[in-house]
Order: sequence, then structure tokens, then C-alpha cells
Amino acid sequence: MEIHKAVITAAGPSQRTLPIQTLVDRDGKTKTALTIIIEEALNSGIEEICVVVHPGDAEAYRASAGAHGKRLQFIEQTRPQGYGHAVWCARDFTAAEPFLLLVGDHLYLSRENRPCARQLMEVAAAESCAVSAVQATHESKLPYYGVAGGRLADHRQGLYLISEVMEKPTPTLAEQRLIVPGLRAGHYLCFFGMHVLTPAVMELLGAEVAAGGRVQLSATLAQLLHRERFLACELKGRRFDIGLKYGLLNAQLAFALSGKDRSEILSGMVELLAHDHA
Repeated sequence: MEIHKAVITAAGPSQRTLPIQTLVDRDGKTKTALTIIIEEALNSGIEEICVVVHPGDAEAYRASAGAHGKRLQFIEQTRPQGYGHAVWCARDFTAAEPFLLLVGDHLYLSRENRPCARQLMEVAAAESCAVSAVQATHESKLPYYGVAGGRLADHRQGLYLISEVMEKPTPTLAEQRLIVPGLRAGHYLCFFGMHVLTPAVMELLGAEVAAGGRVQLSATLAQLLHRERFLACELKGRRFDIGLKYGLLNAQLAFALSGKDRSEILSGMVELLAHDHA
């Protein structure tokens, strides 16, 4: 499986302004969140990028992407019919090819030299199937994410054969249907905001769009696992949802502490804490 294209969704009403927020990347340079996401894809080997936006937002996004703006394609989601519908809007761009899917309100910090997206793409290429990145997440965060249930694939650490997918389940429902052997109690495999998806996903999304109503990606992925092999993978890295309360702050701290200015940031934090408790 060769993956050359990436789709970034950024059309949601609560998501529109998040990708153009700025922060200092781990290299010490000030960038928009969108630029950091684009560089995550490009540094992973992606050649073409499409951003799904709310009508009228394309030029603002192109400007916020800086030097990368000229290589972006934009598609408008003209009707607010859900996340799955936003992905389906990029069907002509993906053109029956597998693709990397990213969301505009998540940033990623790898614990190794390979970006998180590269890690995921290499697993998808090796396994020749759709793969969703997941992160073991406490049940208190279930209202924010889609969740996968399953078991270890061929006893391989961090790789799971998905048996069920649910969108924002209650803790009770998750305990009944989404327990994954080996995870800490009260933790579940929540989506990371990063997927490598096959052309079958666009076909399934198209059927949901034709049926009318809101289209959720999680519901479509729940159908996909009955049609073809579908895996979940824990990556060596962390996701930061900048749409959450203090999400952008947490992302900024993580990027700063992993970059060249770590000592300066730590000194400033110690000084601030000492002042507050003086």
C-alpha cells in the first residue's frame, strides 16, 4: 500500500479557528497549528494535501499555511452534515486511493525521530489495510473521542485487530463492549485523530450521505471492520487536542519541553511556581 495523499478536516463550527492559532514549535519557530499539521504530513512522505474547510475559509487557511499554502488544495463542506460527510467531500481528491486522514484541531508529538504519521503509514503499508492510530485514554475523556475495542493482533504489542467502534460511548457502555485485554483498568483505545483509510471508506461514506442525515466517521469505521481487515495502532507519541480547555496550552508546553529551549522553559516554570508560593 502506497500513501501519497493526505486529507485534513477543518470545517467544523467549533474547529474553524483552531488551525490558525499560533504556537512555538519544538524547533523554536512560531507557526500556526495548520503549518505544524502540514509539516507532520510532508515529513512523513505525503505529496498532496487537501484541506476540507467551511465555505469562505480557504484564503485564510492558505495564508496561515505560509510557504506551504501554494501546495494545498481546498474543498468546501457546503452543508454541516458531520465529520464523516467532511471526509467524503474529499472523495474526488483521494480518487480511489488510500489516504492519510488528519484533523485540524490535533497536534502530534513523536517520541522518536519518525513523525507519528510516518509511524502509522509504515504500519498500514506493512499490513496492507486500514489502520487507525489510538491512544490509551482514561474513561473521563470518553465524551471527546471515538473508541475502538478489540484484541492484540497476532500477539504484537501495540497493534490491535478492531472488533467494534463507537463514538463517544458512556463509561458503562465502554466497559460492556470496548474492554481491550492488557490495558489499565478504566482506560480505552480512543482515536488519535489520525487514520490511514482505504477507498472502501469513501464508498461506505457515500452510502451514508445518500441515506441523508448526519454522517459520522466512527459509524462508517464500524461498518468497515465487517468488510475488510481493520487495525488500530498505538504510536510512539502523543496527541494534543487543542480544542479542549487548556489544550493549546498543554500542546505548547509539550512542544517547548521537547525542543531546544527546554532548559529556559523549565527555569521559567520553576521561577513562576516559586513566586506563586512565596
